Amino acid sequence: MGLPELTITFKKLAETAVKRSGNGVVALILTDTTKQDTTYAYSNENDIVKSHWSTANLNYLSLAFLGNPKKVIVERVQSEEEYDDAKARLGHKKWNYLAIPGITQEKVSDIATWIIGLHEAGKTYKAVLPNSESDNIGIINYTTDENSTGTKTYTTAEYCARIAGLLAGIPLNRSATGEVLSDLVSVKESTTPDDDINNGKFILINDGEHIEVARSINSLTTLDDDHSEDMKSIKIVEGMDLMADDIQLTFRENYKGGSNSLDNKELFIAACNQYFTTLVTEGVLFDGYDHYAEIDVDAQRKWLSEKYDVSELTDAEIKKQNTGKIMFMAAHVQMQDAAEDMRMTIYM
Repeated sequence: MGLPELTITFKKLAETAVKRSGNGVVALILTDTTKQDTTYAYSNENDIVKSHWSTANLNYLSLAFLGNPKKVIVERVQSEEEYDDAKARLGHKKWNYLAIPGITQEKVSDIATWIIGLHEAGKTYKAVLPNSESDNIGIINYTTDENSTGTKTYTTAEYCARIAGLLAGIPLNRSATGEVLSDLVSVKESTTPDDDINNGKFILINDGEHIEVARSINSLTTLDDDHSEDMKSIKIVEGMDLMADDIQLTFRENYKGGSNSLDNKELFIAACNQYFTTLVTEGVLFDGYDHYAEIDVDAQRKWLSEKYDVSELTDAEIKKQNTGKIMFMAAHVQMQDAAEDMRMTIYM
């Protein structure tokens, strides 16, 4: 491993971050007895063989593609009892947003728990679920009902397919807040939209001319040391997830298996810092912050202390210690949010 290879890889990933983020993958679990085949992947709606799916499921597929995702992965199940099989298959695939338009409310918490567990384990999967107050960055709690196109009205659960496609197609330099759902003519409007948003609900509103996304948020409501206010934003979390995926992928392909020497750690840090610099120019990271990676001294000290007494060692000395197979790293970044509100005082 050498610095140039790492730096080039990271630079290319950073330069394509916005484009890649707008080419997300939707995963759908569809209950359908038309065929026995389980897994399908469609790059565009024209790839779909209509005889393979029921009319209802063809509508859900069309909804997902309205958001222009890069791909739609479909897991067919014969009934809700096969959700676990579909989950097992999806756990080995790459996708961004899951929707299950035929899901019953009784199954929502089970899917939410699964997604939350995957997200906490480092997977960057997210799900759009109906009426799921999960209080988690990996769950989008869609609550708008009676989504009418004029000729057809979709339930909250059914229209999650549309929202998943929308979120998968939004690039990192934009937020879904204010995005117009041009296929809709009306929805059941919330009587308390501000309260809904504060409670982590993803809702649609009618601005008098269009049906649009009120605020592009996930279901997070509880803030603590690990969850800040800006992590309620789907755009922010998407950026966090994309960076995590890029860094992990580059580590696996260009570093894993190499020497875990101090020199190589510093090379990896330098490459990460170049990645952050390019993300600033791409508008992904905030340009008013000093973004940097470093050896995680606290984590390294804790790990070493379990083996021998390091209480007398300085931070500089801790950095130089042998950490076996583990590379302890920390990154300090601030995501670039989208402009969604304006406050102006006009003086006369």
